[in-house]
Amino acid sequence: MKKTDHPFRKKWGQNFLTDTNLLRKIIRTIDPKRGDSVLEVGPGEGSLTERLLPLVKHLAAIEIDPKLIDYLNNRDDLKECHFIHGDVLRQELNELPIPTPLNVIGNIPYNITSPILFWLIEQRSYWNEAYFMVQKEMADRLTGDVGTKAYGRLTVMIGAFLKVETCFTIPPEVFIPKPKINSAIIKLVKHNEPIVSNELFSRFEKLVAAAFSQRRKMIRNTLTGFGISEEIKAKIDFTRRPETLTIEEFAYLSK
Repeated sequence: MKKTDHPFRKKWGQNFLTDTNLLRKIIRTIDPKRGDSVLEVGPGEGSLTERLLPLVKHLAAIEIDPKLIDYLNNRDDLKECHFIHGDVLRQELNELPIPTPLNVIGNIPYNITSPILFWLIEQRSYWNEAYFMVQKEMADRLTGDVGTKAYGRLTVMIGAFLKVETCFTIPPEVFIPKPKINSAIIKLVKHNEPIVSNELFSRFEKLVAAAFSQRRKMIRNTLTGFGISEEIKAKIDFTRRPETLTIEEFAYLSK
């Protein structure tokens, strides 16, 4: 049950978990270790926080809602957690009051899922793995296979840096208020080496965006103006459509 009479704020995408069995399943999936440092994004009323805190060495939680920060800071059972009032997209992981590298978890606002994923990529030196609750549709896009409708710009951009796995799906009934969509827990792990170097990232980003801006067209029509060499053109068939190219092929095109 909801612990407070908190007014849910749509602008912050607030939907709180209420199902005890699901909370236990999330903890089992995250599999926290005694020596872990963990950052929780969007702790809400602390339903997951209270279960996680006894299991790890260091825990911080960032929450944008000032009313929830006041509530969390006044909970005697959560005194060992470092609560931070702020916007996670403005948070530098190496400036947290807990050591890095850390693990990141969260029931994140669905309307800023993409920015949070790119925030993770930018700060990938400071974390090991992440678990997020996202829209099921977003999970499908992030894990989409080449050649499928789900495979697109976001699949390629995120997949160049992170491996994404869907752990399990979640029905709307376990939230207050109840959303209109299904959700999913995803696991994110960094590639040992990014498929795209930092130096080529800007070109890679623009090229992928251009290719998928008209996904039914052949890339010979959408990638004109990028000055792609004849050597590269000889190795990749430019009559193909963007959803047929692997992430590695997009990276090769950006050289």
